[in-house]
Amino acid sequence: MPHPVLYIFSGLPGGGKTTLARHLARELSALHLRIDTIEQALRETHGRPLDGPEGYLIAYRLAEDNLLLGMSVVADSVNPIHLTRAAWRDVAMRTRVPYVEIEVRCSDAVEHRARVEWRASDIPSLRLPTWDDVQSREYEPWDADRVIVIDTARQTVSQSIESLKRALAAKR
Repeated sequence: MPHPVLYIFSGLPGGGKTTLARHLARELSALHLRIDTIEQALRETHGRPLDGPEGYLIAYRLAEDNLLLGMSVVADSVNPIHLTRAAWRDVAMRTRVPYVEIEVRCSDAVEHRARVEWRASDIPSLRLPTWDDVQSREYEPWDADRVIVIDTARQTVSQSIESLKRALAAKR
């Protein structure tokens, strides 16, 4: 059995990260941890909006449990600030597994806006962010040069998947 790896995806909504994260999880038979799914379940359970890090904290624990079982984990979240990025790296350190950080972005603002405005939610009752929400979202620049960046602008899904595969192969 191959050694487990923690794949840490991040990027603004509508950039293509969930599409790429799902593909990678399926290809590797890895656990796919999607913060949107966890947070929506918490909203439904509590009957109110979330105002804290609950979804991320649950995901960190689930990732750790599964990495310790020998499963690779694909973490799929906006992962917008240094604190959340460091927390994912800490999960890898505690479980003694390698990690790969992958930022997915769409550098074409017109295309990105169209994706945000035209996509449909695949999570029941999840309110997707508007373009204004995306633009005003706190998102700190990456401070690490070892992050894989996949720019999905003007690419088909297949082309973006191939870009990811090439970047991961080069990282090995």
